[in-house]
Amino acid sequence: MNIRCAFLSAMLVAGCASASADVVWFDGSHPVTYRVEGRTSPVVSVALDMFAGDMELVTGQRAVSGKDAAILIYELDTNKGAAASLRKMGVPVDSILGRHDAFYVAPQCHGSAASRLLVVGGNGRGCAYGILELSRLAGVSPWVWWGDVVPERKARLVFKETNATLQAPSVDYRGIFINDEDWSLRNWAWKTYERGGADGGSDTPFGFMGPKTYKAVFQLLLRLRANALWPAMHAGTPGFFTVEGNKEMADSCGILIGTSHCEPLLRNNVAEWSVKERGDYNYITNRAQVQRYWAERLTQVKGSEEIFTIGMRGIHDGSMEGVNTREEKLDGLQQVIDDQRELLGKYYCKDVERVPQVFIPYKEVLEIMESGLRVPDDVTLMWCDDNYGYMTRLPDGGQQSRKGGGGVYYHLSYWGRPHDYLWLTTTQPGLIYSEMRAAYDHNCRRIWIANVHDPKVAAYDLELFLDMAWDVHGITHSAEARKAGAVTLEEHLQRWLATQFGREAARRLFPAMKEFYRLCGMRKPEFMGWTQVELDKKKYPGGKSVPSMTEFTLKEAYERMNDFARIEATVDVYANLVREEVRDAYFAHVLYPAHASAAMSRKMLLEPEQSLQAYDEIQQLTEHYNTMNGGKWRGLMSASPRDLPVLAKGA
Repeated sequence: MNIRCAFLSAMLVAGCASASADVVWFDGSHPVTYRVEGRTSPVVSVALDMFAGDMELVTGQRAVSGKDAAILIYELDTNKGAAASLRKMGVPVDSILGRHDAFYVAPQCHGSAASRLLVVGGNGRGCAYGILELSRLAGVSPWVWWGDVVPERKARLVFKETNATLQAPSVDYRGIFINDEDWSLRNWAWKTYERGGADGGSDTPFGFMGPKTYKAVFQLLLRLRANALWPAMHAGTPGFFTVEGNKEMADSCGILIGTSHCEPLLRNNVAEWSVKERGDYNYITNRAQVQRYWAERLTQVKGSEEIFTIGMRGIHDGSMEGVNTREEKLDGLQQVIDDQRELLGKYYCKDVERVPQVFIPYKEVLEIMESGLRVPDDVTLMWCDDNYGYMTRLPDGGQQSRKGGGGVYYHLSYWGRPHDYLWLTTTQPGLIYSEMRAAYDHNCRRIWIANVHDPKVAAYDLELFLDMAWDVHGITHSAEARKAGAVTLEEHLQRWLATQFGREAARRLFPAMKEFYRLCGMRKPEFMGWTQVELDKKKYPGGKSVPSMTEFTLKEAYERMNDFARIEATVDVYANLVREEVRDAYFAHVLYPAHASAAMSRKMLLEPEQSLQAYDEIQQLTEHYNTMNGGKWRGLMSASPRDLPVLAKGA
């Protein structure tokens, strides 16, 4: 629960002789200054470097360390001696230490009035979140780099007494799974970003995603108050731990690494298991080799903070090898889990129950679990949606009372049957809210992971998901249900638009973006063909995906196109309200999805000549996306992931 305003303001005013506890932390002349008290974790240095750059964007001068600083920074777990003096200042030390990743930001009263800001984190991440909270208050969007959202310049920065805040997460572990990265993030990293380094752009191996790329991802996660990542793992992407510097970068940024439902004990089987060298990935016939394989990774990561997936499936996200009957599947998986616990105790941490572990009952594994599988009580049961945003199952009463609690693996993009959506991220905010709120209410509060193929294109949906993971009570479904400090779901979207593009633009854009999500909720752009993914190419050798007018009557089809046309007109008109510095951000987050989605409807619903024109429009929009901002995002956006027939010319 995040405590703001009333309690803290009363406490602060009581500690000051003056009626005001406002602090001017940038006066228009001198740079913003800070001082770190005592030792801190490496992630604090990462956050301070980000903060210094943010202040340069906002004030024209980088923030600097100084003895007589406006901001004092404390990390409690590395500076226990400071607790007593902080308590005397009125800092709620026990409340900060009592919650994982908590932070406190408030004025420090000195003499007759407040003269400095205090940033106090319970641990390194909490301290980093507190530092970056100041960036937020200065008007810096979490998407400052990933979204090209250049903040407005400020001549003065004042921390209002009412901004005082004590925050801690609703969900312990919060983050993303980079999945289905082949046509987006990996393509951009390999072709563009990794080649733009200090070495002048030397060639990189196919599919390479190294510490430079992951640092950018980790910094975004810190800005979004997240702390966990499941790394990219498709064929052609090197295993995260096999790339020099990746693990060290994660550790320095305070990010816990985990792995998906088919990658036990931090192993990327697609990239790392060699049948030629180790034999079959079969626990029944090749147990010693599989155990050795797992033990190698546990030894490598010992001493760092990670999240371990337990259980076992096949190498390529298939069923476990070597078991056929229900009884064999149950006995085989039970043996795997029992042995994995022993391996964790032997190679990683003797007190296994203290190690964060998840078991993910995905696909056939759910049936095995319900056949009598014994999952240790301290292990988190991580429940999944149906790949399209609807939770397939939530824990029952007994499962909700487990020591390990529950978690959620949630798709904001998907590759698979019956149909992919790997182009745009258009899940309705209301669906995300209702499903994640239900999950939280069923005690799924240990870990939330969102599946994204690219965080940039997922921007708003991803921020909503992670905002709920941070403060689930901070967003409500209606004004009637709103409590102090909370916003409605509609207000959340409007505030997000305001942060990126300004209040006036947000006010005008909001109805159009709300309508955009409604239309995409009826049918995603990727779903405008009415055939299954894997069956399309067999049924339609020419690569076409045939629309069905049983889904839309002729009247409904034209209504859809007209509704999209009104959205297009709105976003084009109000582009003039957007500052020049954020035109690329506006294109990526508003113009591209609006126009591309509208064109996709025209492509599938109109006559051949008009359909071809719509296809060409999508290609032109995509070309601009990949050349904007000097080519920074070259290779990131593909309008034809997997070359599906529905996305093809003439489909």
